[in-house]
Amino acid sequence: MLLSGDSPDGATSAARRDCTALASGYEMGEVQMCHTVFPWHSNHCGELSAGQLLTWIDTTACLAAERHAGMACVTASVDDIQIEETARVGQQICIKAKVNRAFNTSMEVGIKVAVEDSLTNSQKHVCTAFSTYVAKPAGTKKVNLKPVRLQTPQDHLEYSLAAERRRVRLYHEDAYDNLMEDGSLLYDAVLESDHNKVSTDSTCVESIELVLPPHANHQGNTFGGQIMAWMETVANISASRLCHTHAILKSVDMFKFRGPSTVGDRLVFRAIVNNTFQKSVEVGVRVEAYNCEEWTKGKPRHINSAFLIYQALDAKNQYITFPRVKACTEDSIRRFRGAIARRKIRVARKYILSSVPEKPISHPWDKGNQAYLSYNNIAALTFLAARNGWELNSKMYNVKVFTHEENDTLSIRVDMQVKIQASQAYLLLSDLGLRPHWDVHYLSCEVVETAGVDDKIFYITCPPIKQKRSTDFVVLMSRRYPCKNGDPYVIAVRSVTLASCPPSVKFLRGEVQCAGFLIYSTGRDECQVSYLNQLTSGIMPYIEENLTGWSNSIEETASSCIKFLETAKIYTTLL
Repeated sequence: MLLSGDSPDGATSAARRDCTALASGYEMGEVQMCHTVFPWHSNHCGELSAGQLLTWIDTTACLAAERHAGMACVTASVDDIQIEETARVGQQICIKAKVNRAFNTSMEVGIKVAVEDSLTNSQKHVCTAFSTYVAKPAGTKKVNLKPVRLQTPQDHLEYSLAAERRRVRLYHEDAYDNLMEDGSLLYDAVLESDHNKVSTDSTCVESIELVLPPHANHQGNTFGGQIMAWMETVANISASRLCHTHAILKSVDMFKFRGPSTVGDRLVFRAIVNNTFQKSVEVGVRVEAYNCEEWTKGKPRHINSAFLIYQALDAKNQYITFPRVKACTEDSIRRFRGAIARRKIRVARKYILSSVPEKPISHPWDKGNQAYLSYNNIAALTFLAARNGWELNSKMYNVKVFTHEENDTLSIRVDMQVKIQASQAYLLLSDLGLRPHWDVHYLSCEVVETAGVDDKIFYITCPPIKQKRSTDFVVLMSRRYPCKNGDPYVIAVRSVTLASCPPSVKFLRGEVQCAGFLIYSTGRDECQVSYLNQLTSGIMPYIEENLTGWSNSIEETASSCIKFLETAKIYTTLL
C-alpha cells in the first residue's frame, strides 16, 4: 500500500524532501528509496525506530509491486524479518525492492535495507525481507500479472526461491497445527524445576488509534506500513515491561493482513508476552477494527496478527537473559506452546530458505596436517556440546531433540537414553560402516584411508531427497576414550578433501562442518548418547521436514539407533 505522507506527525514535507524513488536505470518492478534519519524518525535512544523502518519497507515494496503490476496493490503478508543493524540520526537508510516472481494475482517482492554513514563512507546490511502483494484492479477487470523478466543469475535464483518461499507460506498454518499437536511443546523438566518463573499479566498492553486521512493510502484503506508501525509500538512496550529496560526489535514472525480497514475506523491493538527463549522474548500482537456501527455493537473485524521477537542490552552492552514465564491459564498455555511452535518454524525458514551461498568448509587431508585436523575435529564437537542456550525442540520417551542458533548457524542435539554400557556404544557407533544398518539416510559407508587406530576417513553415500542426484561425503572420523571418570567417549566427524575421492557427476558432494557422538556412562548397563550436528546445506534437506513439523525423521532415526545398540550389545561383549 502506498503512503500518502511519510510522517503523520507534521513532518511530512521534510520527510518527502529526503525520500527519493529512483526510477531511472532500474527494471520494471524495481525501486530504490533513500531516507535521511531525522530525530522524528528515531526513538529515545537516537536510533531509527523499528516502526518507522517497517513503514519505509512497506512503502518501497508497494511501489515496486505497483510498478510491475501497473495498478494498485495491497499488502497480503510480510515474511520473517531479521534485523541485523540499527541506524542513528544523521545516517541514511537505503531500501531496494524488486519483484522476484509474479503469480496469477499476487507477487513476491524482495527488499534489501542498508544503512549508510556519509562521514565514514561505510555501508552495513540492516535486513532482508520478502513481502507478498495482491493486485487490485479497478472495477471488475481480471488480473493476470505479467511474468518477471530474468536477466542475471541472481534473478534466476530469487525466482526459483520465490516458489519455495510461497510453498512454505501456503503450508505455514498446517505446519503450525502439526507442531501444536505435539505434546512436547508444553514443558520440560528444567522449566518445571525453575521457581523463578514470572507471570506475563503485567506485559498486557492495549492501545487504540483512530484512522485519519494521513494514515490512508490512495485507495482510502489504512496504509499497511502504518498498521505495522503501530503494532511495533505496543509490542515494544510489552517486551520492555518484562525486561525493565528498552527492548530492541530483532525479528518479525510474519505480518499477515486478514482484511482492510478504512478512514474513520478505530483500530484496537493488544499485545502480550507469549514466551521467552534465553536471550529473546516473543510478543504477540492482535489488531481489530471497528467502524462506528461495529464500535457500538462491540463486533470487531480481525485485520492483522503478528509475532515480534525482542532482545535487550544491560549496562555492559551485553544481551540480557530473560526470565522464564509461567503458563497457568488455558490461554497462557496456548500462547506458550504457540511461541515454541513458531520458533521451530522460524528457525527452519531462516536456514532452509537462505540464499546465501556457503563457503567450502572441507580441509585437504594429508600427512602434514592430519594431527591438526584430528584435534580440531574433537575440539569442535566438544565446544559445540558445551555451548549454553540449547532449546528443547521435541521429546519422546527416551529421545530429546534440541536446537541451538548462534551467528547464523543452526545446530541440533539429540539425546538418547540407551540400555547398554558406554564402552559398547562407543565401539558400535565409531564403526561408521555399521551405520547403514540403523540410519536410513546412509546408503553405504566404507573406509578409504586409515590414520591410526582412532582416526579414519570414510566415504559415505546418501539417498536423494529433493535433488535428482544422491549425495556423497568424505569425512574424517576421530574417536577418543575418556581421559577421566565422568568424561564422555567422543566420536567426531567433519568433512575433508581427499585426492583419491574426487567429486563425481553421479553424486552431489555434501559437507559436514561439525558432527558426532558424545557418550556418557549413566550406570552399569546404561548410557546417554548425544548426537550433534552443526547443520550445513548438504545436511539440511535430510531434516528439513522434521524442523518444520512435517515428519519425525530425527526421532525415528534416534529410536532406530537405540534399538540397534541394545540389540547389538551382545556381540560387542564377544569382541
